[in-house]
Amino acid sequence: MKNKLTQIIAIANQKGGVGKTTTVVNLATAMAACDKKTLIIDADPQGNASTGFGIKYDQRDKDLYSIICGKNEINRSIKNTMIPKLDIIPTSPDLSVLEQELVYVQDREFKIRDLIKEINEIYEYIFIDCPPSLGLLTLNALCAAKKLIVPLQTEFYALEGLTQLIKTLESINKNFNKSIELLGILLTMYDKRNKICEMVLNDVKNHFNEKVFKTVIPRNVRVSEAPSYGQPVLMYDISCPGSQAYASLAGEIINEQKDQK
Repeated sequence: MKNKLTQIIAIANQKGGVGKTTTVVNLATAMAACDKKTLIIDADPQGNASTGFGIKYDQRDKDLYSIICGKNEINRSIKNTMIPKLDIIPTSPDLSVLEQELVYVQDREFKIRDLIKEINEIYEYIFIDCPPSLGLLTLNALCAAKKLIVPLQTEFYALEGLTQLIKTLESINKNFNKSIELLGILLTMYDKRNKICEMVLNDVKNHFNEKVFKTVIPRNVRVSEAPSYGQPVLMYDISCPGSQAYASLAGEIINEQKDQK
């Protein structure tokens, strides 16, 4: 029986270094810990989400690129992680050439959407990790998703790229995917000792009001260390502030979904 409640969530920001992949890895882990069957689609050619679960490059031959190119079936490309109820479709640097290869392909914007249709009844949540750009891969993710989460680092230039991303979202909503909407803006790398962080937090809340998550992700060294051990921070150190924040974010999203029913 098809799961009508599948939430397909893209996590995107064209600015790099904002905690995008960290959010995908740890939010998905937190969802699985809440007994939600969850899938990560690693759509960033850097493959950091795949690395974050300890998947070595020689284990990525059946990756997102090979599925889109028709060399592998999506069901054979899904890998289990060390987290119960959490799977991942890994990626490799091969994905970086996809944009050029699809230039003249019809409906190239819907490749990921069409792939997800084959497996979305299995999962309650599907998270798509996007590259730090607004190119074809991010467009594919936004055409497939029902919701968008924008991680935003609490720094001086944070709002500059956000305006462009919101305009892109509006354009996609109008021209490609009428069902996508902004789930929320997630403030990351927050340091309460830094006045700039406080200023950015207040500025974003003034601009976007209820579209800013109540949960704020703190700057936390354990979050930075975890990927080098091939683990989400919730496995590496479940008691650290970063882990607690991502668990809180998962609860916030689940509760919001319940309220909408």
